[in-house]
Amino acid sequence: MAASAGEPLRRRPRRGAAGPAGDAPDPREVRDPPAPPLRPGSFWLTRLALLRATALIYFVAFLVAYHQNKALIGDRGLLPCKLYLENVKRHFKGRINMETLSYAPTLIWFLDWSSMDSILDAFALIGLAISAFVLVTGCANMILMAAVWIIYLSLINVGQIWYSFGWESQLLETGFLAIFLCPLWTLSRLAKDTPPSFIVIWAYRWLIFRIMLGAGMIKMRGDRCWKDLTCMNYHYELIRKWGGVPGA
Repeated sequence: MAASAGEPLRRRPRRGAAGPAGDAPDPREVRDPPAPPLRPGSFWLTRLALLRATALIYFVAFLVAYHQNKALIGDRGLLPCKLYLENVKRHFKGRINMETLSYAPTLIWFLDWSSMDSILDAFALIGLAISAFVLVTGCANMILMAAVWIIYLSLINVGQIWYSFGWESQLLETGFLAIFLCPLWTLSRLAKDTPPSFIVIWAYRWLIFRIMLGAGMIKMRGDRCWKDLTCMNYHYELIRKWGGVPGA
């Protein structure tokens, strides 16, 4: 029915707005605000994948250390790390000072050496626990990543020739950069609205460039077949010879 002349028109209530006093809006009409979209340049997914991949490599490294360190550098190992540390300490006149720590930085200096096997196992198990937690949950902070880095650094610096390969230093460098991908205290997943520092991003890019360039330079210096582009010929020839190709 049309409103009579002079009668004010009534406004229709808005959807979701409260009606008269005491009336609540229909819950079916209330909508949560949409989640903010992922900003370009946040590197959220890349950071999460890189953090978990680093934790996976740590996990494998500590698992290998747990199974092999006692036989390699333990109390009855091939090259006992206790004797190595004693020689280092003797070289610096029997004192543990900054020169000693800078020559062989390891937490073992501050521990009891009566059972080196127990120390090595404890380091490996702690590293396994931290890396497994980060790998499964995707949650980490700078404290955890720094702890696992220091533990692995402590093992490498007493591992002597067993830990003198290039991938050990590459894991330490990658793990050091991973510290700065995480928040300082908060033990939660990486926030989508807090991108990492450009310094860390370019440090990772520089690391990748050096690894790729170094791998290529080693091959070029090692054998002429890399310059002649014939190394793959020998590679596939060996596969066929040893039965790698069915029916060959």
